[in-house]
Amino acid sequence: MTNANPITQFIRWFEEAKTRNELKEPTAMCLATCDSKGQPSARMVLLKGIDERGFVFYTNMESRKAAELHVNPKAALCFYWMPLGWQVRVEGAVSPVTNEEADAYFASRSRESRIGAWASHQSHPLASRDKLAEGVAAYTMYFDGQEVERPPFWVGWRLTPQAIEFWQEGNSRLHDRDLYTRSGEVWTHTKLYP
Repeated sequence: MTNANPITQFIRWFEEAKTRNELKEPTAMCLATCDSKGQPSARMVLLKGIDERGFVFYTNMESRKAAELHVNPKAALCFYWMPLGWQVRVEGAVSPVTNEEADAYFASRSRESRIGAWASHQSHPLASRDKLAEGVAAYTMYFDGQEVERPPFWVGWRLTPQAIEFWQEGNSRLHDRDLYTRSGEVWTHTKLYP
């Protein structure tokens, strides 16, 4: 690694990944959460912001991931950019973003996506796709001619990293692994065996 700050290093890799046409969704990351009984679950979500404060993603508060983050506010992320042979793992505590941040991001989404957020009871049983389509149609009519405001149950989360590991594919499985751990505001770098 050439950077003492892993956030700066991540942004450098992320910007490179975004230039690669063979990567359809470079913002895709696996989010792992854990419930109150210690049962882990993982799913793909999209990175919507990165800065020195951490990694931001958005979800419905009624979703399984949000319920798990409420009872256990720690999570892990994993990015894998296969064409580059790069992986980044991130671990840390999560907290909600401000209402202003959530409002600003929600406003940047397409109108159809904003209406879909209102219509979806994320992670709850769905009788049929027709039921979802009915909800979309109802909210489309409800918001006709007006701005689609952010639903109160739609929020953002910020993972504040305590550990970030960069993995680079090597020949004969002799990969490069660089682990950064944080104590307060100070990052410590450690090379790891593959």
